[in-house]
Amino acid sequence: MIIHMKLCLISALCLCYCSAYKPVVLIHGIMTGSGSMEMISRRIQEKHPGTKVYNVNRFESWSSLETMWHQVLEIGNDVANISSQHPEGINLIGYSQGGLVARGIVQTFPNVSVSTFISLSSPQAGQYGAGFLHIVFPGLVKDTAYELFYSRVGQHTSVGNYWKDPYHQTLYEQYNVYLPYINNHIKSVQSENFKSNILRLKRLVLIGGPDDQVITPWQSSQFGYYDKNNETVIEMRDQDIYTEDRIGLKSLDQSGRLHLVTVPGVNHFNWHMNVSIVDNYLLPYLD
Repeated sequence: MIIHMKLCLISALCLCYCSAYKPVVLIHGIMTGSGSMEMISRRIQEKHPGTKVYNVNRFESWSSLETMWHQVLEIGNDVANISSQHPEGINLIGYSQGGLVARGIVQTFPNVSVSTFISLSSPQAGQYGAGFLHIVFPGLVKDTAYELFYSRVGQHTSVGNYWKDPYHQTLYEQYNVYLPYINNHIKSVQSENFKSNILRLKRLVLIGGPDDQVITPWQSSQFGYYDKNNETVIEMRDQDIYTEDRIGLKSLDQSGRLHLVTVPGVNHFNWHMNVSIVDNYLLPYLD
């Protein structure tokens, strides 16, 4: 009888221990796949034993260039199914373009219950830099890339959906079908939902750094961006998206739920390959 009680107690303690942390969903970046996120997955499970980690394997390699809305809706359905299995909530980590896909899911799917969303070096305010272009479009330069991206053809690429040329804002607003909408720069029938859904987060963590060399400007990872018609960076808290609280950033900040994490010395291709990044800047935010 005593042995049976001890075994029951041990089983109960193991169950509590194994379920101490919420499940984590990982979304990879452009031109890569779930394999690139395996180090993060393994480290989370090593340091937080029993954590269930879902590593998204959709839109890998060249298919990562498919439109952002297509990726948001397809991956979002997967994440919604995962979320339905975990009513206690999930944690969501998106790297590079995957962080922008992840935010689209958070804002679009009211049935996805995300506790913590971590954006790991993602172009949340847009992208305007040749370092990024040359990964996928080696022949393009940033000064003329708008000629491709601000067209119906260009909007059939994920990159075109968040390319934000400060010198051609009128064309950006005219053609871009993704970023100005989820940022509520252009109002739509979903604008209120985009804001109310993100305000359900327990915390929003925006990670980036000055030595990224791909996300341009690097402050885009924290919703900072170039001023109109020049390349002077305006920090997040001086941007309209924040001051007008268009998607809830100001509300999250004032309630202590917005965390800006700036890490120097990290190249864009090392964020998801660096154990110290996981240990110091991801794990502390996972509940």
